[in-house]
Amino acid sequence: MYGFIAPAFSYGQSYIAPDELYGSLFTDVQQAHIFQDSKTFADCLPLEDPVLIIERYYQEKNKPDFDIQQFVHTYFRPASEIKLLFTSDTNVSTEEHIQKLWQVLTRLPENQERGGSLIPLPHAYVVPGGRFREIYYWDSYFTMLGLKEAGRGDLIESMINNFAYLIDTFGYIPTANRTYYLSRSQPPFFSLMVGLYSEMEGKKVYKKYLPQLQREYDYWMDGSTKLTEPFTAYRRVVNLPSGVKLNRYWDDKATPRPESYHEDVNLANDATERFKTIPEEVYRHIRAAAESGWDFSSRWFRDEDDFASIHTTDILPVDLNCLMYQLEKTLSEAYLLNNDHETHRLYQKLAMDRCDAIQEYFWNGLRNYYVDYDFKKRKYTNAITLAGTFPLFFKLASKTQSHYIRAYIRLNFMRSGGLLTTLIKTGQQWDAPNGWAPLQWIAYKGLRNYNFHRTANELSAEWLGLIDKEFKHSGKMLEKYNVSDTNLIAGGGEYEIQEGFGWTNGVYLRMKRRKK
Repeated sequence: MYGFIAPAFSYGQSYIAPDELYGSLFTDVQQAHIFQDSKTFADCLPLEDPVLIIERYYQEKNKPDFDIQQFVHTYFRPASEIKLLFTSDTNVSTEEHIQKLWQVLTRLPENQERGGSLIPLPHAYVVPGGRFREIYYWDSYFTMLGLKEAGRGDLIESMINNFAYLIDTFGYIPTANRTYYLSRSQPPFFSLMVGLYSEMEGKKVYKKYLPQLQREYDYWMDGSTKLTEPFTAYRRVVNLPSGVKLNRYWDDKATPRPESYHEDVNLANDATERFKTIPEEVYRHIRAAAESGWDFSSRWFRDEDDFASIHTTDILPVDLNCLMYQLEKTLSEAYLLNNDHETHRLYQKLAMDRCDAIQEYFWNGLRNYYVDYDFKKRKYTNAITLAGTFPLFFKLASKTQSHYIRAYIRLNFMRSGGLLTTLIKTGQQWDAPNGWAPLQWIAYKGLRNYNFHRTANELSAEWLGLIDKEFKHSGKMLEKYNVSDTNLIAGGGEYEIQEGFGWTNGVYLRMKRRKK
């Protein structure tokens, strides 16, 4: 059998999320808000057998002098955040600094730690940084862009093999290698990772990873044969009147996220009180937005200023369906290389049908821009976001459409530090005034694809200049940036701004080198 072969070893433990493993102990700790960041306890390591800890909790919790905070610190050890192991030298260039960061952000294969939420991986990998101590799915593609420029093909290969291992183990790539992420994925960039690696090793890699590419596609399209009625949905698939299937974000659970337990419960309570919403529906929408990577954004809200109006699973996202188009194209090419002409033609047609559907359901002729589609209300959403540039990246827009998008970018998204994520300021981190490295790259490359080099160069100069400015000021590479006021730090979200930072480093190097 061709393809990636998973290593023959076992970690000796089932993959149980901490909320399921510890039950009411986990809930009580998160509701007590012992840690400022809910992810801290989800990542904690037990100092004794979890079964023993649970027994002692039930024995002690009703005692008059019981202190839950002391109990947690007695029986659990918090995982350490990734701190830079050297003092930043702001006299060196940003590029030189990034080269030093690769070693800091690289993790070697781990052993299973009993009761911990980390899923060990068989190969080395690069993590984003800060509170993000594990490999994240869509982050990694943009990190790999920089690793390629840095000549670290070895790390690219090992990271792709880790993702192949996750697909072989679970049937898909979870958000990250944590047990509490096993109910959802992230934007499906695996085919682009394989494509990037093929630039280094040749097209043989498409054949090597064909089994994993197929399994990922099967995961995202699960249930598609069950759908016959127009605008009905099952898991991540939505059936359209023509019979074409498009995709949405989803999560197989409808409970508070363990890594954001306190925040999710509070939001669900608010939505229930004001809108009479069922809490499980709110949790599902929250989790689906987390799968999108845009957690969180007014893009997912009915009322752009109201988080409690989140309705992610009602939305067909333009970027997700562009990524699925790319996966279908990649499968078509891989099967052709494997001399399977019938399956090649099948995926070629699926890609063409999806291309037509993207034009039909996401191109808003009144705005002359690509937007998301609410399939429940059967109309465009009101959100104007940088996700609308994905058709440029994947060369799906016509020449006329590309000119409209370029104009829209220049008039609405362009700021002194790069491109806004959305056009409104809500306090959510995936809204104005923040800019994010992956979206800068998608837009930049999309503009290049249609020969809008001047606009792309302006974007590149503004974005790279902002990163250089922040590095000279603080010695840090950040997760996100304030592109509207480059003298201010980005804000919003459920946690403090993180430094490291994998995808910022990757996009910086790739964008910088492409200009030379």
